[in-house]
Amino acid sequence: MSDKIDPMARALALAQQAADTGEVPVGAVVFDPKSGEIVAEGHNQPIANHDPTAHAEIVAMRAAAQKLGNYRLPGLHLYVTLEPCAMCAGAISFARIEKLIFAADDPKGGAILHGPRFFEQPTCHWHTQIEQDHENAEAAGALLSSFFKQRRKQPTRS
Repeated sequence: MSDKIDPMARALALAQQAADTGEVPVGAVVFDPKSGEIVAEGHNQPIANHDPTAHAEIVAMRAAAQKLGNYRLPGLHLYVTLEPCAMCAGAISFARIEKLIFAADDPKGGAILHGPRFFEQPTCHWHTQIEQDHENAEAAGALLSSFFKQRRKQPTRS
């Protein structure tokens, strides 16, 4: 068995943690490809933190910036279970993340392959490398589908 870290597997586990706490199941990992280590991680927490910006990507990048003492995160890779939204894409650009790897695409709210296609805009200051992890897209999508299916079954509160 290999001791090699699988950042997307960790991101999927974090997404499950988010779901277990009633948050939309998205997980993110900031990974250093040179050392092979996870620098920081996060999952969606806007409900728990009363913070609309507490998306998994933002939580993970904030933790990485604090740990490294730098608001820029050059040379690092960000693994996310869902295609980032426009807010997160902007933060990824400002952080100078070297590479973004995401699993499930998000035709409704994504900003990488869908919507504004953030990194293709001439006003984007930093164009990160983008890779979709097709191997884990189904697992990430299934987690989201299951979460929202369960949520629709719950009675509404008045």
